[in-house]
Amino acid sequence: MFYMPQYHNLPDGRQVFLRFPDPELHAQPLIDFLKTACGETPFLSKDPDEITFTPEQEKAFLRNINEDPMSLMILAEVDGELAGNCSLTIGGTRRTAHRGTVGIALYQKFWGLGLGTLMLEALAGVARQKGLRFLELEVAADNLRAIRLYEKLGFAEVCRLPAAAVLEDGTEQTLLTMRKEL
Repeated sequence: MFYMPQYHNLPDGRQVFLRFPDPELHAQPLIDFLKTACGETPFLSKDPDEITFTPEQEKAFLRNINEDPMSLMILAEVDGELAGNCSLTIGGTRRTAHRGTVGIALYQKFWGLGLGTLMLEALAGVARQKGLRFLELEVAADNLRAIRLYEKLGFAEVCRLPAAAVLEDGTEQTLLTMRKEL
């Protein structure tokens, strides 16, 4: 799915560039990003050692996303440095084509700068253009920082699933499904 690249100024004066990924340029940096970001927080869906794909596999994955009219990935670059990414996947059948699933991750050093808001608003804009009625996401119930962001942007809890994720130390996480009506 196409996304028109955009520049934005952050409150701290730095500039962020929101863009779709270039498979040749971003495959290895995205692999490195995922390994690091998954190690920085227990709130992402994988552990770092589960990121095992090769640069060639990541290039193919990114090409597929860029060509798929039902998927979008947006990268955030702050002053030329990869800061995070977000994604939108539109339901795969006629019955679910009114819903989009959202994912987002940032390097920890970029938390609290407003990047999450910018990226989620960009996804919501694309979702509206595509005629979606809802955006949905899953978040760990104890990820209060993210929940506050999502609520600020109009997401509301629609259900809880206890023990939906189990961390390496055996800790069970309850996941919330949150939805935003567009």
